[in-house]
Amino acid sequence: MGRILAIDYGTKKTGIAVTDPLQIVASPLDTIPTHILFEFLKKYITTEVVDSIVVGDPRRLNGEMSETTHLTNQFVNKLKKEIPLIKIVRIDERFTSKIAERTVAAMGLPKMKRQNKTLIDKVSATIILQDYLSTLPI
Repeated sequence: MGRILAIDYGTKKTGIAVTDPLQIVASPLDTIPTHILFEFLKKYITTEVVDSIVVGDPRRLNGEMSETTHLTNQFVNKLKKEIPLIKIVRIDERFTSKIAERTVAAMGLPKMKRQNKTLIDKVSATIILQDYLSTLPI
C-alpha cells in the first residue's frame, strides 16, 4: 500500500500533506514554491510509493467555481499528463484555510509564526487529506 498525497494548490506557494504507508494518518509535509511543484512531485514519487494524489477544489460558499478554480483545473490537467499512472482525486476545500488558521492559532505559537502562510498552507493540505481519508471505507 502506498501513501496518499494531498495538495493545497496556490499560485505562489503550494501546501503538501501525506499519509503514512498504511493510509491512516495525515501529516503536513511541506510548502513549496508552486513554480517547482512538478519537480518536487516527480522527485517525491521516485522515492515513495504514492497510490493517489488528492487536490483541493476551490469553490465559493454557494458551491460555484471560484476565481482560482480554473487555475487549479489547469494544474490538475497538467498533473494527469505529467504523472499519468497515479490516480488524481478532487475534494472540496471550502473552509480549509480558515480551519487551518484556527488550528495554528490554537497551537499557542507566537503571533509571527501563526501568520506564517507556509505553515497555514501545509496545515490546509493536511485538512484536505484528512477530509478525504474520512470518505474512504474502513
